[in-house]
Amino acid sequence: MEAASLPAALELAAGSGAGLSPEKRAVLGASLLLLQRDYRFERVWFWGCIQGVRGAYYIAEGLGPDRAAPRSRLYSLNCVEWSLLPPATEEMVAQAKQLKGRFQGDPSFEYKYTEINAEERLFEDGKEPMIKEESRLIATIEQIDRAVGIIPRGAFVKTPLGSVHENRNFEGLSLTEAKKLSSYFHFTEPVNLKNKTLLEKADLDPSTDFLDSLEHDIPQGIKYSSLELQRSLPVMHMTLPS
Repeated sequence: MEAASLPAALELAAGSGAGLSPEKRAVLGASLLLLQRDYRFERVWFWGCIQGVRGAYYIAEGLGPDRAAPRSRLYSLNCVEWSLLPPATEEMVAQAKQLKGRFQGDPSFEYKYTEINAEERLFEDGKEPMIKEESRLIATIEQIDRAVGIIPRGAFVKTPLGSVHENRNFEGLSLTEAKKLSSYFHFTEPVNLKNKTLLEKADLDPSTDFLDSLEHDIPQGIKYSSLELQRSLPVMHMTLPS
């Protein structure tokens, strides 16, 4: 969610049943603009909120001129003071996958080895691993971005030099296109696209079709049933196998 249009975006997203109080919205809106100024980001997006047992993590992302470049991620416990998170590593992701249960809401909290699946414990130099909640937070954000960081086709364009920018001429998808999974892309490093043959790439527009489409990544056994437009937002419905 863009910092400048945060109130309207939060209002639309509140239809899912979760949202922020009016007080939090006001504080967050002002705080993100200050964050953009202080860190000299070109844009700031409100990523979302991860609720813990004793508190919540409010996540923001700072962007530079190239929208496809790695984004700076920050978190706050009070929507006022922000801490910069280091980039996620594959080791962090692997360790975080072993943890179960809710976040505590304390970035310094350490998960002991007894809270990790006994069959999957990682040993290094003969010592049991200790995983801080901040590392788990970093890995969780990365996993969520990889899975459901989605943009509509045409919202971003790739220049001949390789940088990615917002398409100023994009005014949204038509009703027909909005109901197609092929109209949505994962906003992460493409994987399937690199494996396509030259013949498969022949019909693709390199300026808009430079990411992986959703149409080929539905888990086997799950059927796509429908897509509705609610308050100008596309809402997808999936049917699990019986």
